[in-house]
Amino acid sequence: MHTGRLFEIVYLLQSRPRMTARELAERFEVSVRTIYRDIDALSAAGVPVYAARGGGGGVGLLPGYVLDRSLLTDGEQDEILYALRAMAAAGMGGAALEKLAGLFQKSGDGWLEVDFSPWGSGPAEKRVFATLKTAILSRREIAFDYYSARGEKSRRTAQPVKLVYKDAAWYLQAYCLARQALRVFKLCRMLDVTLLDAVFTPGPQHTPQPMDPAEAPGPLLHLELTFTPAAAYRVYDMFPPEWVTRLPDGRFFVSAFYPESPWIYGFLLSFGADVAVLSPPQVQQALREAGQKVAALYGAPE
Repeated sequence: MHTGRLFEIVYLLQSRPRMTARELAERFEVSVRTIYRDIDALSAAGVPVYAARGGGGGVGLLPGYVLDRSLLTDGEQDEILYALRAMAAAGMGGAALEKLAGLFQKSGDGWLEVDFSPWGSGPAEKRVFATLKTAILSRREIAFDYYSARGEKSRRTAQPVKLVYKDAAWYLQAYCLARQALRVFKLCRMLDVTLLDAVFTPGPQHTPQPMDPAEAPGPLLHLELTFTPAAAYRVYDMFPPEWVTRLPDGRFFVSAFYPESPWIYGFLLSFGADVAVLSPPQVQQALREAGQKVAALYGAPE
């Protein structure tokens, strides 16, 4: 992100005489001090950028400067294009990808293609991304219907802060006006997303929070599980390799930590008879009760 910001600063300054450090800081959502560090980094790389203080001052480029692609190695150019290609898959960075691909005299095509959309997704999902991108960048509120992990539906109004892709799913970090707190919403459970006219000013309450399970509110469950060989493909899909131990009989032992929530029970039930919970006991009991309810739903075999 740091390298991408440096390139965008250069492009901005090529298109206008000068910008103030505060304007650049607001555009990139960083501090003025960070912008000055970026200016120092550009100067060290040989870019003729200057910062003038006082009335009529600001940050600018010396007249006639053209970005020289030789400042970057071929490998560094490829890394930038691959990062932008990943952003383009989320509906962002497409214009920058085209410009830099032209500057580097590369097609932008290659061995890497990123597509975050699930199989069978249509234009509706792309519209949601476009709406959220507009809301985040223009700092406008949104309204939407949301289904919680317990299946409860509610209408929310929120001030969106950040989109996060984690563990094969998209999430929105947003300040929920009803809860008066920062919340994380799973995009696939957000329906009827509407961009509102109300504009908000970011404050301390909008600071993004870590998405790591260790930072999640509530207790963590230490799950000890065994899976049959038939579930091997899902085990390696869903768990990091360091959590998985292959047993001599072909089964898989998994030691995992997850926040306690209704989601974890549905996740384990999705494996059917291919998973056995060794611990903790409360998870064993919850799955036992869920299995009894399913059996009662279909009745005794004839």
